[in-house]
Amino acid sequence: MVGETISVTLLLKAWSGGNQEALRDLTSRVYPELRRMAAKYMRKERPGDSLQATALVHEVFLRLVEVDNVSWQDRAHFFAVSANMMRRILVDRARAKNMAKRGNVAVHVNFDDAPEIASDSRDREMVAIDDALNELAEIDPRKAKVIELRFFGGLSVEETAEVLKISPQSVMRDWKMARAWLLTELAR
Repeated sequence: MVGETISVTLLLKAWSGGNQEALRDLTSRVYPELRRMAAKYMRKERPGDSLQATALVHEVFLRLVEVDNVSWQDRAHFFAVSANMMRRILVDRARAKNMAKRGNVAVHVNFDDAPEIASDSRDREMVAIDDALNELAEIDPRKAKVIELRFFGGLSVEETAEVLKISPQSVMRDWKMARAWLLTELAR
């Protein structure tokens, strides 16, 4: 894992420097992990949903390639940015689908089974979670990042700890506190 982390970090830095060959090598190394993240999240989508995990990963890659002047720190930074992009794609999609269905309805989300959400009201819930998560980010950015990485990115406690450079125990503490705060906000 350490060797893989170093290789990905070196490829990210080379890509940032304009090396397109590094991008090709990077893609082959990170694609399976991004696909796993997307599949973990998307497996709870409604059957027959038009967005599949592969399409989500491709959209993330398209957006990553278009980003200029990113100073990639390491593998963990790359996956944190990727998880954020997955969140943005999914929330933007949910907002677009719900534009005509706006209502002032409280939303119940079970964060114990993250990233599972009841499929019938998934889009409305996705938007409500995003709004609440944005509020949490203003209060406590790290707790919001924990939710984003675990819920939207599908990362494990250990992977989240690696990305945020904190202990798994801190991740669990932040997860529990942020989850309680979000559930209170979503119940309003």
